[in-house]
Amino acid sequence: MIKTGPNKKLFSLKRQPLVLLIFSSISFLLILFRLIFLQLLNYESYKKMSDENRIRLIASQPIRGRILDKNGYVLADSRVQYSLIIKPQSVNKSNWETHKLIISELLNLDSNLIQRKYLTGLRNQKLSVTILDDLNGDQLIKFKENEDNLFSFEVATKLIRNYPYQSVAAHVIGYTQPITESEYKFLSKKGYKLNDLIGRTGIEYVYEDLIRGEWGGEMVEVNSLGKFQRSLGVKPSIQGNDIELTIDMNLQLVAEEVLKDKKAGAIIVMDPRDGAIRAMASRPTFDLNFFSKDFKPEKEYNKIFNSPEKPLFNRALNAYDPGSVWKIVTALAGLESGKFPSDTMLDTKPCITYGSQCFREHNDLGFGVIGYEDALRVSSNTFFYQVGYGVGVDEIHEVSKKLGFNSLSGIEISEQENIGLVASSQWAKEGRGWGEPGRTPWLPEDIASMSIGQMVVQVTPIQIARAYAVIANGGYLVTPHLTKKYRESFSDKSRIRLDIDPKHIQLLKSGLRKVVESGTGVQINIGVTNLPPVSGKTGTAEDWKTGLDHAWFVCFTPSEKSELLVVAFAQNTPGGGSVHALPMAKEILKVWNKNN
Repeated sequence: MIKTGPNKKLFSLKRQPLVLLIFSSISFLLILFRLIFLQLLNYESYKKMSDENRIRLIASQPIRGRILDKNGYVLADSRVQYSLIIKPQSVNKSNWETHKLIISELLNLDSNLIQRKYLTGLRNQKLSVTILDDLNGDQLIKFKENEDNLFSFEVATKLIRNYPYQSVAAHVIGYTQPITESEYKFLSKKGYKLNDLIGRTGIEYVYEDLIRGEWGGEMVEVNSLGKFQRSLGVKPSIQGNDIELTIDMNLQLVAEEVLKDKKAGAIIVMDPRDGAIRAMASRPTFDLNFFSKDFKPEKEYNKIFNSPEKPLFNRALNAYDPGSVWKIVTALAGLESGKFPSDTMLDTKPCITYGSQCFREHNDLGFGVIGYEDALRVSSNTFFYQVGYGVGVDEIHEVSKKLGFNSLSGIEISEQENIGLVASSQWAKEGRGWGEPGRTPWLPEDIASMSIGQMVVQVTPIQIARAYAVIANGGYLVTPHLTKKYRESFSDKSRIRLDIDPKHIQLLKSGLRKVVESGTGVQINIGVTNLPPVSGKTGTAEDWKTGLDHAWFVCFTPSEKSELLVVAFAQNTPGGGSVHALPMAKEILKVWNKNN
């Protein structure tokens, strides 16, 4: 047995305070370092966590700005939506059956549907389930009168986008939708909240930053139990800016009306002096209020998104064969090239052969020897075949570019716009967009088709409007616009003087006047009184996809110092421009003339 000496015991007793001191010092230093870490190095992070535990933000939703026509008519605004909801996890089961039957009878709801929604909400642990979306005034009053006996149910309110005219100018106005989770990751930095509304198309999309406003709210302090203690301040939400359009609702409504009996088509009404759009309608259309619904019925959804009629497609900005309304381009190519000057007279014939095909005159007879004005008046095909073949594809292509074809028009809603196609020899060499380079050469048949706006020419109604505005305003290419604000942002480019001989423009204007006086557009004056002089052009184009005809009519008035230009287009509507498109334009001119 080993014995411990008195000296060792004494040393051990003396060492204990030292060990205790070292241990205490190390513990103190650790605590000190931890406090420094918490209070100094990580102060902001923990302060934020503390504030989040005791401070709550009661968010205040901003009101989106309104969209107005030029006269102040409201095309889009916001309204309060009342929805009947339950909170499945908080429902008192002892009262549920009674409350369910009362609400079913009171609001004429299927009790089985209510039960299914309740059980689904429970199963999926939903905090809130909507039983009935968008209560009307009568339903809301009935609920409020019986609210004390229906505490299983609540009425929730929220602001939704509202479109008073439903489908009118739908493609122009556009619609909103909630942002997605993936969008929220970057949009949250701009002040958006999850499921916040954002403009998807049209003016709602283009002017999103101006229209949407800013969220506000009240900061309140709560205790550890979550009970309100005091208000720390209120930041009011900021309402979005109103957007005033150049649209004239009087003209927009008649444009929508005249399209109703057409399978598909478009109307554009524009001021040729500056490009201000007074009406833009596309058919088929859709109800903008569909996108404001929380629950979207499958039938309605399919009708909009899966229909072969494509109602979301803006036909005013989509490309089609223009037919004879294209002939002003071929005429300008002949005049500007110098190969077919203003006094040119050509012998029109029943048909003229190019390549392996004989291209016919539309009356199968010809019109004898005529010049530009009469060629436009009777819409002679063989006159323009000769001009087009004589100047060549590239001369027509270059003149078309001056007039704004083969490019976007510059209108705000360019996300809906098609650039179209005007062929060139280079385009053919490069494979025509579908073949191998060098294997699809330019053919004689192509130039005949191009001369009268068929096959190798695809243009949009808005491009046609710009081109005819050049004739109407005396030589200026204007940029179509839907808001004054947009025009002011590029005032130096909104009206460009073209390098085109004014005499050539005046010659075409005279020809277009004859079209209406005694040519294919003479019907515009029948049954109308006090209408200023009108100039215009009819067009009938074979759709290369379906073989069915498109009907066109373009006009401007007064013929001199023009104030209004109309493009009327009916897609796949056999019968010709004078039969189907001209009457639509006539109704618009009548309303405009009456109001002016």
